[in-house]
Amino acid sequence: MTQETALPACPVETTLMLISDRWKVLILRDLMAGTKRFGELQRSIGKVSQKVLTANLRTMEHDGLVHREVYAEVPPRVEYSLTETGRSLQPIVDAMKAWGEQYQRDHGAR
Repeated sequence: MTQETALPACPVETTLMLISDRWKVLILRDLMAGTKRFGELQRSIGKVSQKVLTANLRTMEHDGLVHREVYAEVPPRVEYSLTETGRSLQPIVDAMKAWGEQYQRDHGAR
């Protein structure tokens, strides 16, 4: 987030603003396990296009959730990891997982 961007007064709205996109939550989930390259993220997330994944990673980097490390190699290697702020979302991701597991048990696959 840039400093000139006004945050919502509601903390829940602030959180939703940062992670509400479906892909962002899946990126967080996958990076909780550790550093990944772009291709690894794309494969683990599934049906996300390169363009959409790139846009989400850039936004998350801008917001201070993801760190992007570029290595001066041929071909260039780029790795993504969570920042301390991104890692602090672990309890939210864990709660979403637990809730989803309970819902699946209660309602079964449809």
